[in-house]
Amino acid sequence: MAGVNMFGQRRPLPHRFNAAQTGALIAVSLAMFCIQVDFFALNLVLPSMARGFRVGADDVQWSVSAYMLSLGSLFILGGRLGDIYGRRAALLAGIAAFGAASIGCAIAPSLPALVLFRVLQGAGAALVFPVGIAVLSNAYPDEQRAHALGLLFAIANVGTALGPFAGGGLASGPGWRWIFWSLAVLCAGAFAVAMATVSDSRDPSAERRLDVLGAALVSASVAAVSIAADRGDTWGWGNARTIGCFALAALLLAAFIARERRTAAPLVDLSLFRNLPYVLVTAMGAMSNIAYVVTVFAASLYLQRVRGLSALTAGLVFVGPSLLVALSGPLGARLGRYFRPTAVMAMAGVVAGSALFVLTFTPHGLPYVLVFSVAGLGFGLGWTFVNISTQDLVAKERAGEASGVVLTIVVTAGGIGVAAAATAISLLEHGGTPANAIDSTLRVIAGALIAAAVIVMAIRRQLVRRGLMAPLSMKQPWPPPAPS
Repeated sequence: MAGVNMFGQRRPLPHRFNAAQTGALIAVSLAMFCIQVDFFALNLVLPSMARGFRVGADDVQWSVSAYMLSLGSLFILGGRLGDIYGRRAALLAGIAAFGAASIGCAIAPSLPALVLFRVLQGAGAALVFPVGIAVLSNAYPDEQRAHALGLLFAIANVGTALGPFAGGGLASGPGWRWIFWSLAVLCAGAFAVAMATVSDSRDPSAERRLDVLGAALVSASVAAVSIAADRGDTWGWGNARTIGCFALAALLLAAFIARERRTAAPLVDLSLFRNLPYVLVTAMGAMSNIAYVVTVFAASLYLQRVRGLSALTAGLVFVGPSLLVALSGPLGARLGRYFRPTAVMAMAGVVAGSALFVLTFTPHGLPYVLVFSVAGLGFGLGWTFVNISTQDLVAKERAGEASGVVLTIVVTAGGIGVAAAATAISLLEHGGTPANAIDSTLRVIAGALIAAAVIVMAIRRQLVRRGLMAPLSMKQPWPPPAPS
């Protein structure tokens, strides 16, 4: 089957994959699917885990916090390990670590043991995410890369929809430990497929040595800001411990930047931040993810605390948004073939922000689900496209590094956003009802997201005028020609 270009010439469709490419896509997608299911399933089984270990809800929350701390602080290191030592080995190590840690979680005899294995799970996931994206970026030619990454995020994001059902169903049936047993089995399948199909790639210009000091500095900086965000609501945002963590994070980040400027083999090439399209897309992606995770958090509170729905019933409301998040994968890849990355990210922000604003005035029931689903499409497009488009904006050789930096910024921003939103909702509840507090918070987030889209496009326009960026024009004819 072939298409016709704007000159009437026949051209092959760009999405025919060979067996090795298909196998690599299956392996990476299955591994990332496990990571998504793991996160969204566990949030629903925390009460069951607390009862099983005979601990309080605040104590068992560490099983989530420790995982996110490990994941967020190791993204950059994970991506760069693949670039330097080989992405095939790094991907296999990440899948194996996540699978083995899942078994550890399944048999954990105590909460401290579970938290330890969750840290190891986070480390494995921090390898799988950036390295998996880099593996596919190097396995496919330029004209196929976006389509492959779109399919990857479509499959992985199905885990977002299935996670609540898996968590609620297994917790009310055989028990929460079966979540981890199931993940271990799926990881074994992903590992086997990856062994058979994934070919090696790396950055040929990179020295075969790791900037260990740089890795320690940036990981500790992200860990410090993550701890401050996670515990700030408990400690108090003006508490010395919270301020100290933020100050320590800033000092460590400054030390990391100074280190990277001096070392001959930096963990992160700081010239990456002179890539203006990359910076703008990443900034918009960070704002989009803040809005995304805050909306999920606030909607969960609204459905369960205000509407009185059970956790499993509330999970049903998330099916529509989750399915459209999955759809955003191939949609983002399609749009990326025809429009500039900043235009797609800004459009996603406007769609999500507008739908989110309307959601705060929407009655519960079917109208709520429909509007929430539209917001999910915008959020999903922002999350997916920031990962797809940034791969096109950097050299293939440094794909893992670029992906690790994006994921670190986007995920850390989301964690800070949720912590700030939780505090805002708590403060607003003192002067009104929980429903009003949640609605007010979401309206602020919606306005900020739309404003961010406008600001990014305004900055882009100025950069185009100065000749620092390409004009905002269609990359190819739109709509695409019909196949013949």
